[in-house]
Amino acid sequence: MQGCSQEKGVTVQDTVRTLTAGVRRFQQDVFPAKAELFAGLATRHTPDTLFIGCSDARVVPELITQREPGELFVIRTAGNLVPAHAPFAADGVAAGVEYAVAVLGVSDIVVCGHSACGAMTALAESHDLSGAPAVAEWLRHADDAVARTPDTSTAADRVPALVRENVRAQLTRLTTHPSVARALARDELTLHGWVYDIPTGSVENLTAP
Repeated sequence: MQGCSQEKGVTVQDTVRTLTAGVRRFQQDVFPAKAELFAGLATRHTPDTLFIGCSDARVVPELITQREPGELFVIRTAGNLVPAHAPFAADGVAAGVEYAVAVLGVSDIVVCGHSACGAMTALAESHDLSGAPAVAEWLRHADDAVARTPDTSTAADRVPALVRENVRAQLTRLTTHPSVARALARDELTLHGWVYDIPTGSVENLTAP
């Protein structure tokens, strides 16, 4: 699985200073321009969309969709995976889905995969994950997608195919969640499957009619 590490010569102190400087720019330049928006958000939380995306730092839901703060309820997991509903075994993803649908009443859920996904690459190329057992266990939530992905001759073909199959599989897993099933039955919710291409910025809608 693709890893990440600090570039040579970049220290923890450098990173902290960069983050602190970013907060300062937000407070001085960004926040004042949107002060009225944030004042309203202090007492109002009414997102219309649940966006389930990958934890990958290159995939930023609000940037891709150009939505304002308060408009997206976001869940990010490695590989944009959604565990199937399991009674009496609630997890953070299940809680987030239930809250977004049953409490906030979102009208749409987007599951967004992306190009060069480290999680899907690890599965497509059968990486040795013995040193990351928690990651290996988590990626079992993509087993159904792996099983449905054609066994092509090259990983370059298999990774994009798996990314797409994985988005479709997670949409199916969402329907096992009672809150989602009820909202779908009442025609109050629409599910969307996207694939974001990092180098071009294009978004493929797998669920478009």
